[in-house]
Amino acid sequence: MKIMLITDAWHPQMNGVVRTLEKTVENLRAKGHEVEVIAPSDGYWTMPLPTYPDIRLAPFAKADVERRIMRFAPEAIHIATEGPLGQAARTLCLRWAMPFTTSYHTKFPEYIKARFPFFPMSWTYKFVRSFHNSGGCTMVTTPSMVEFLEKQGFTGLAPWARGVDTSQFSPDKRAKTLGGPDDLYADLPRPIWINVGRVAVEKNIKAFLDLDLPGSKVIVGDGPQLKELQRDYPNVTFTGAKYGDDLAKHFADADVFVFPSKTDTFGLVIIEAMATGSPVAAYPVSGPIDIIPGSQAGVVDEDLRTACLAALQLSRDDAIAHAATYSWDAVSDVFFSYLTPEYKPQARRRWRRTRRMARLASSPYHFIKRTLRRTWRILRGKSVP
Repeated sequence: MKIMLITDAWHPQMNGVVRTLEKTVENLRAKGHEVEVIAPSDGYWTMPLPTYPDIRLAPFAKADVERRIMRFAPEAIHIATEGPLGQAARTLCLRWAMPFTTSYHTKFPEYIKARFPFFPMSWTYKFVRSFHNSGGCTMVTTPSMVEFLEKQGFTGLAPWARGVDTSQFSPDKRAKTLGGPDDLYADLPRPIWINVGRVAVEKNIKAFLDLDLPGSKVIVGDGPQLKELQRDYPNVTFTGAKYGDDLAKHFADADVFVFPSKTDTFGLVIIEAMATGSPVAAYPVSGPIDIIPGSQAGVVDEDLRTACLAALQLSRDDAIAHAATYSWDAVSDVFFSYLTPEYKPQARRRWRRTRRMARLASSPYHFIKRTLRRTWRILRGKSVP
């Protein structure tokens, strides 16, 4: 199948959304599907997201998005994010009556509320609800998120979990001897409590750093709140962003992974930590409550300190075994099953018709006709639409 993915989150960003989309595209291509991705890094003029300069948005790309969709002539379109590119693609699909699916990766209203407390969440929920309800299916991360969003008025919801690359996030990355030369944390008192991800206010990292815990706390990642936390918590180790095998080793050499976020819809880092053998401590919110309870791979508790100390007693083997149940291959199959494709003959007719209409709209005859019409309205003293 020819599948087009439109996303405002892509490289060089490095986060759970990007990793999810990247692995899904990789697996779909491996199964013989033709996938094209439209992202801000495709040469568009971009601007930084307010309060988060590392995220770039492409607000003036609609004309090129239209050209690329018509040229590729997809049989299925998936819009992954609600940003400018996602908005442009949605508008075009609605104009063409082209079926499309969406996915809900982040609690966007809570994200806005964390940065701008004065902004009513009802307004942002109205925006994202309208965006997603116009598609054929909205893929969300967990059953609990399905239930949560149904209460917010969302329709057409379907659970789409996440996977983990167990060849990269592996217990083999852990130091053979803790405190030895291959231990990343050899100079820090044990136990090692680690958090990995975007260092930003919506991740609730202060809740972790304020805990009274033995040993050492380590923050792996970068983001707009990094300098503030470095200033306020001088006894915490901040490593900056890590990637690939280096990131996997930071997970593996830790004793417990602490996930204080209450705004994530899944938390890909949870299963990445488990895959290396590090048990997880988290609040009982969407994401952790869908992954952790009954797994023996972590603990959820309203008292995060209690969860941390309990997780420290868990077996690393149980964490590894639980992570092995999350396969990217299965994740991509679920994604594919939710797509709303047009079959090839129908798709070919659609894109032939759409290209013909686009050519007619840009022809000299139509340009002159529109110009004369506007001039006539001006002469008659009427406003021009």
